[in-house]
Amino acid sequence: MIGAQAREIILSPLQIDTLGIATAALPSNREGELADIPASVVIPGNQLYTVSTPLSAMVERTLAGLGDNVKKGQLLAVLQSPALTEAQRVYLQAVNQALLASGNLARDEQLWQEGIIAESRLRASRSKADEANSLLTERRQALSLFGMSEPAIDALKKSQILSNRLEITSPINGVILERLASSGQRLEASSPLFKVAQLNPLALEIQAPLAAVNYLKVGMQVKIPSFGAEGVVSAIGRNLNIGNQSVPVRALINNGADNLRPGQLVEARIVTRPYSNEEWWIPNSAIVRVANQAMVFVRTPEGFRTNPVRVTIEGMQSSVVRGTFKGSEQIAVAGIAALKSALAAGGNQ
Repeated sequence: MIGAQAREIILSPLQIDTLGIATAALPSNREGELADIPASVVIPGNQLYTVSTPLSAMVERTLAGLGDNVKKGQLLAVLQSPALTEAQRVYLQAVNQALLASGNLARDEQLWQEGIIAESRLRASRSKADEANSLLTERRQALSLFGMSEPAIDALKKSQILSNRLEITSPINGVILERLASSGQRLEASSPLFKVAQLNPLALEIQAPLAAVNYLKVGMQVKIPSFGAEGVVSAIGRNLNIGNQSVPVRALINNGADNLRPGQLVEARIVTRPYSNEEWWIPNSAIVRVANQAMVFVRTPEGFRTNPVRVTIEGMQSSVVRGTFKGSEQIAVAGIAALKSALAAGGNQ
């Protein structure tokens, strides 16, 4: 219990130095933080694109490389694809079939109005025209999926000139993370060419200790002090990492993301809540447990005295404790084993 009686440990300055006992100022009482949490910087899934070749092709040339900033629609590579030529041929064939079917329909409508043909023949002509137009739409959509723009398809329809030139463009404004193909390389359909990403904002995958999860909420502020970056908690996972007993927490970093790199390992802080006057954030190395009672050792003129505390948030390297302090104390942060032995020996070393 926190109300347990404090005990004195008498040690001279020489004994303290000999035992390797080090002290540090009690951290200032401040805004509640779950600090020093391991985390990794990742790209949000909706900001990462893999640009692939839609058809089997050979890379004629690449126009962007690793780290390049690119705009949406910017040309990244030019490929040579016989499969594109075939797709264009099939499209032009569908254009001609649709024109023929449309002409036949117009002629049969005139003949039917003049009473020369039966209505059944007119319905058959309409069916063929509809089928031809549907096929034309399908072939046009295929060319669009293969990377041809609408103006390019219209130009093909007008000129009737086939081309094997396949242009690959960027789907977003972003940065080239990887170039996965080079000039002269032959590729199968769906082979990746580039990875393009938008790098602002970035996401943070945090390994939050299980004991602290109940204090976390979506929307809490997240800080990465070493890199001047901030964001907010966007999701709290339900699954538990058995190895280190941590829960995945995701944050969106929208301030200072330019200071970070995808894949980077960092230490994050999550602002939880304001502490009361009896709560303090101290390093785990300062906390010792004796007979199921957590305590810290406070420096005194005669040596040290125990100060019982209760751990309210247990972090990976630091924890929040509740206890009675003035705020100006020096607490032991190293040589704790020696102090614990002195305490067991009756307070004298």
